[in-house]
Amino acid sequence: MSERIFAVIGHPIGHTMSPFIHERLFALAHTEGTYTVLDVAPEELPVRIKELDRLAGYNITIPNKQHIIPFLDRLDKKAALYGSVNTVRNGLTREGFTTDPDGFLKALQDNHIPFTGKVVILGCGGVARTFAYEAVLAGCDVTLAVRPEDTAAQQVLVQEIADKLNGAAVQTALLQDLSGDIDLLVNATPVGMYPRIGTMPVSDKVLSRCANVFDAVYNPLETALVQCARANGTNAVGGMAMLVWQAAVSHEIWDGSYYSSEDIRQLVEDSANEQRKRFS
Repeated sequence: MSERIFAVIGHPIGHTMSPFIHERLFALAHTEGTYTVLDVAPEELPVRIKELDRLAGYNITIPNKQHIIPFLDRLDKKAALYGSVNTVRNGLTREGFTTDPDGFLKALQDNHIPFTGKVVILGCGGVARTFAYEAVLAGCDVTLAVRPEDTAAQQVLVQEIADKLNGAAVQTALLQDLSGDIDLLVNATPVGMYPRIGTMPVSDKVLSRCANVFDAVYNPLETALVQCARANGTNAVGGMAMLVWQAAVSHEIWDGSYYSSEDIRQLVEDSANEQRKRFS
């Protein structure tokens, strides 16, 4: 049997935890596969798509999540809705999927964080877009909170959601104006990410009114936001759980693999330890 090779593509690809995580997922599912890293710029896709076709499947990161779409034969429902692909399954056709929302939802579920009530999403970039769509689809009361310089992009996202989801309303706010009780605070900004650890996108006062916190940042494993929230007695989780779960869903797509919550919790811990080694 020929070797099954998978990869993550992006540009610049830099340091990535993907090979470590995916190789562990192959081992857990007892499936064969080798996972590598390919630096592919968007302008290179037309000449490198045949190279990618030789892979059994691949993941896609910034900046190629939209650029890959014209080269695919079909998209699943969520990938079409988001206009974003992070997983491709090769075969008779090239099929595009997005596992970002699945990773987010599974991370919340696995950490007993309810996805209901007032949900405040910090930021308005690509990952915030995923969170906002999922919150609206779940029937949450959604607020997008941004810095003053990001209000134009904030309004674009609000209008996009209204256009695609039958007039769904998303409230807006500035970060410094947040107040009141919040059922779930979701950080979709890079604030607190390595190497600028120790910073938070909101004040401790805002955190004290949050029942649950999810921080998409996964390096460090516990950001200042997560640490402060937990010190307040708040249920809080970092982004490593989402990173591992979205990788696991890729394997569900490629091979029909199944992973238990216990499997993923252990892999989250092991990935965090590996990350500490690399960035110590």
